[in-house]
Amino acid sequence: MRIQVSQGCFSYRHKQRLVLDNVEFEASSGDVMAVLGPNGAGKTTLLRCTMGFLKWNSGKSLLNGRDMASIPGKELWRIISYVPQAKQIVSSYTVREMILLGRTGEIGMFSLPSEKDLVKADEIIERLSLESIASEKCSEISGGELQMVLIARALVSEPEILILDEPESNLDFKNQLLVLDTISELASEGVCCIFNTHYPSHALRRANKTLVLSPDGSHIFGSTRKILTEDNIRKIFGVEAVIGSIESDDKIFQDVVPVSIINDSGPVRFGISAERAVATVSIIISDITAASKVNAILHDYSCYIIGRMGMPYKKAGVNIINIILDAPVSEIRSLTDRLNLLSGISVKTTFGKEAE
Repeated sequence: MRIQVSQGCFSYRHKQRLVLDNVEFEASSGDVMAVLGPNGAGKTTLLRCTMGFLKWNSGKSLLNGRDMASIPGKELWRIISYVPQAKQIVSSYTVREMILLGRTGEIGMFSLPSEKDLVKADEIIERLSLESIASEKCSEISGGELQMVLIARALVSEPEILILDEPESNLDFKNQLLVLDTISELASEGVCCIFNTHYPSHALRRANKTLVLSPDGSHIFGSTRKILTEDNIRKIFGVEAVIGSIESDDKIFQDVVPVSIINDSGPVRFGISAERAVATVSIIISDITAASKVNAILHDYSCYIIGRMGMPYKKAGVNIINIILDAPVSEIRSLTDRLNLLSGISVKTTFGKEAE
């Protein structure tokens, strides 16, 4: 499944300038795509135009090459689920009933939920840890809890494409992590996930593709590791930031740390990272079922691999793989990020001195 925007332009009637100017992006099954930009850059507007809630001034949204404007709503919403920003609602529906509404396409407007529908709803409730509020009314839960309920309502329809508008907003650390983990898991199952966010670090850790929007209507799209650089963050947000590594016992994570505000009113001119390096990626696989996924990911980077050594260590019940690459730094970090999202493995990357 592939969703695409081609030459998308949009402006509100009361504004003369284009909010979105010839936007282009493409995301397919298994992709996680982040939409990043400051307030007023048009992130939510982009999602609404993409899905047809707002009409493009010019350009179009495509689903597997087919103009989405020509696809009947019932067919379209069997494929796509949308999670809006949570706003407090007045509703007599319980959390479980609200989630079941996501099965409307399967149930029908005037039919009762089947046993399959109820089981699916309970699976999602458990997956998102909503058991404790399942019987409460949606009007009586917090904004953060409501956000989780709206995500559950979208997931229960088993979409092929999931589009989320700031899904981590109003959530505490635990639930932010739960939502981001769920997005990663869905992508590993073949779902295409698109989410907009204010957090560069969330894009860096979770998305393999990123679309960056600027308030002047310009944009840049591509591999997250090529797009999300310190220089581009400075241009996007007007903030000096450092992209650094945080090391745990078994993995290395990338983070974005804002340092200071800068004042630069000049035009935005994005750049793409082209730095190259030699690096070693060390992988310890403790869950044998993850081995095929590791090999599939490594295959995507085979053109950069100049050496590989693997061996089983039966005493500890693990497999050890060492990969040597000569590649753009962005591709090496992208490989590390993708491996880091797999469960049952430990990953660390060591760069040659020239890349430090």
